[in-house]
Amino acid sequence: MIRGFATNRILLVIDGVRMNNAIYRSGNLQNIISIDALSTQTAEVIFGPGSLIYGSDAIGGVMDFHTLNPRFVTEKKMLISGSAVARYSTANKENTVHADINLGLKKWSFLSSFTYSKFDDLKMGKNGGQDSYLRPEYVERINGIDSIVKNTDPRIQRFSGYEQINFLQKIRFKPTEHLDMQYSFTYAGTGDAARYDRLIQYRNGRLRFAEWEYGPMLWRMHNVQVLHSKKNVVYDGLRTTIAYQNYDESRIDRTRANNTRNTQAEKVNAISFNIDATKKLGKGELFYGIEYVHNKVGSTGNKTNIVTNVRVPGVSRYPDGSTWSTSGVYSSYKVNFTPKFTVTTGVRYSYNTLNATFDTTFIKSPYKKAELKDGAFTGNLGLVFRPATSWQLNGNISTGYRMPNVDDIGKLFESAPGNVTVPNPDLKREYAWNFELGIIKNINQKFHFELNGFHTILNDGIVRRPSTFNGQDSLFFDGINSRVETLQNVGKVTVWGFQASVEYYIIKDLSVLTHANWITGKETDDTKNEQVALRHAPPFYGSSIVRYRNKKLFVEVSANYNSQIKNEDLAPTEQAKTEIYAKDANGKPYSPGWYTLNLKASLQITKNLMATTGWENITNQRYRPYSSGIVAAGSNFIIGLRASLN
Repeated sequence: MIRGFATNRILLVIDGVRMNNAIYRSGNLQNIISIDALSTQTAEVIFGPGSLIYGSDAIGGVMDFHTLNPRFVTEKKMLISGSAVARYSTANKENTVHADINLGLKKWSFLSSFTYSKFDDLKMGKNGGQDSYLRPEYVERINGIDSIVKNTDPRIQRFSGYEQINFLQKIRFKPTEHLDMQYSFTYAGTGDAARYDRLIQYRNGRLRFAEWEYGPMLWRMHNVQVLHSKKNVVYDGLRTTIAYQNYDESRIDRTRANNTRNTQAEKVNAISFNIDATKKLGKGELFYGIEYVHNKVGSTGNKTNIVTNVRVPGVSRYPDGSTWSTSGVYSSYKVNFTPKFTVTTGVRYSYNTLNATFDTTFIKSPYKKAELKDGAFTGNLGLVFRPATSWQLNGNISTGYRMPNVDDIGKLFESAPGNVTVPNPDLKREYAWNFELGIIKNINQKFHFELNGFHTILNDGIVRRPSTFNGQDSLFFDGINSRVETLQNVGKVTVWGFQASVEYYIIKDLSVLTHANWITGKETDDTKNEQVALRHAPPFYGSSIVRYRNKKLFVEVSANYNSQIKNEDLAPTEQAKTEIYAKDANGKPYSPGWYTLNLKASLQITKNLMATTGWENITNQRYRPYSSGIVAAGSNFIIGLRASLN
């Protein structure tokens, strides 16, 4: 959640390539875990609309990741460098191993990275928090019968564990001083991962599901980048990026005492092409580029009798063979009118298409096809004023948009128990306006203060609304009669808030740092034309940190904290999720406040060996982060060892 927006309204980018694809949904996403933290060199969060550079989906913000970069030799002999990491943590019995190696010549460089992680079921805290957070029982199949079994340790969230493999290979070639070419291959694969919030759902007083899990989530990316840095009349630097991505994911569920297992599987093939250029013009610098992205979605469904192993076709989640594409052209100019005054402005035009054909084999849909052709202009205007060396004032107006994707237009799924979302081919784009002001005071190595205020308005927001299907307001789906809903462009979202941070250096190596975030907002209700609490506006949250750092030792003591959200301040969609929220004095769902105390340290034992350790949630608090489907880790000890080769 960034500035009141989440999931498909936040854009994920890695090595210049957008990860968001045609089936990114509005509900919480887990795709970001495909990015390997141990092969990530830098990461940046861009707050607010980023559609000028990145196009569709960049409304709440952009999370931009860059992986390890192959290095060349600076001397005659080959450069051999790398690292190896081992880590263990107690709350989920994590076992992680990682290794990376770089072989560098004068014109060629090769980098390989591998990470394997295995996580057991997560153990929640002991103190505070309600007993409703506990996992007192679970379903286990014994002698061909789904039996409800007592959990010997209710703090262990049974079936929440999973494992993951990440691999990265890069080949870099620099034939001349001004030409730099690189090919990279990225692989990420998880094992089966349970959807924990569904496994703790009850129906008629008993656990509803015997199985509910995501099948292996696989992501593969081929990425070719060419950088030409020889100045000419058209550009000073030109970067071309061509990428191909292939995604596999699936959903598997079976209700208790039912021998039919439902499986829905999706594949997405995505190709993208970007050209980004820079050129010095007068006192400023011009940035411009073009982009094209095309996605094709494969979607299938089947039902398997787990006793006889007979498999028959079933309803798919999306229209099989759907396509989604976007293309855009942008230009931005940054100029320093004086040493104290900088202006940045730009504009982008994007054009999107979508085509889908609906299968009526299992559900007699009134729609045969869906087709979308729509464009959008976006832009920004930013001002920076530096009245003195240690002061900076910022102002910015920006716009962003999101085109409906295949998940929006063609999805068929159970949005909540008793509600089924059906396709709507008549959706159009969402559009956002963002206004913000900021102030920075910085005295190097002594004091740093930042305060930013923002206000965002999203028009034609896509929200879920009661509807009809074949003239009926209900549909028999997955064994129950469910209310029909569709996604519609009837929403308006307003978000406003403040972000603040202050750091004070007590001495050169010792500082105190505090972050604070307050975000609130309103959005159109899912059932009525009235403004209600914004679902993705988190409670007030922040952290206070004391840091000590010298050449060999780093120590950090911190407190993280969130305030509560009362029942009357919860979005109606959250009030309906009774299985994940605590109950207030009136028995109504609410999100309690919480805090954790934490300690982390690292020691450079030798030039090539570093030890890290941590103790998270020292007081063993039992809490569930706002809107999370799982209770957070209890007291957690972490130990790691990193060996490097330089």
